[in-house]
Amino acid sequence: MTSTRALHRPAEWPDDAELQRAVRDELDWSPQIDASGIGVSAEAGVVRLDGAVRDAAEDAQVRKAVFRVRGVVGVVDRLRTAPPTGLTDEVLLDRVVAALRRTAGVPADVHPAVRDGVIILTGTTAWHAEREAATRTVERLGGVRRVENRIVLTPRPSSADAADRIRAALVRSAAVDAGTIAVRVDGTEVVLEGSVRSDAERRQAVVAAWASPNVTMVHDRIRIVP
Repeated sequence: MTSTRALHRPAEWPDDAELQRAVRDELDWSPQIDASGIGVSAEAGVVRLDGAVRDAAEDAQVRKAVFRVRGVVGVVDRLRTAPPTGLTDEVLLDRVVAALRRTAGVPADVHPAVRDGVIILTGTTAWHAEREAATRTVERLGGVRRVENRIVLTPRPSSADAADRIRAALVRSAAVDAGTIAVRVDGTEVVLEGSVRSDAERRQAVVAAWASPNVTMVHDRIRIVP
């Protein structure tokens, strides 16, 4: 579940009713989504989703569609998913294992397990990007209700200049206003604070922080202020 609130509500934002209609229109417009079973409500820029979707892949597409709408600062995702009738956990696990083996960038140290259509990923990776690649690979499979990523990064030494290097990466990024983001480093953990204009900008800042070779955890405390 994701919930992010803005620091203030600019006058030019759509009101709750307008935002609800805009999100509903975006879901109806997206060909990958069957919006007939999805309920949408909005309050102060935070969109709540209720109802049911086919699987984790459709759930991910719904969240992406919602964040494309101007004025959305967060999503409370309470959508339910269910595996197709007749698809057993054993068959689903075979599909997951095969998909992970086919995916470049997912190391062999990633191990999937399944329970009632929920995939649990454990093991270790050297990079956060590898961990995310494993999640994306599994989410795209039909019948997956949810993915729990419990993969840990291999231990890394801390670096005295890690914060400066992350700030430099933010400055280089054309998609991020680095002047509104504060970076703090404690050992191998990074804390990002401040505000950005969109969820896409927030995600880009987080990606930049994860790219550091000295980071094992990124705490995202950035707020969205369109």
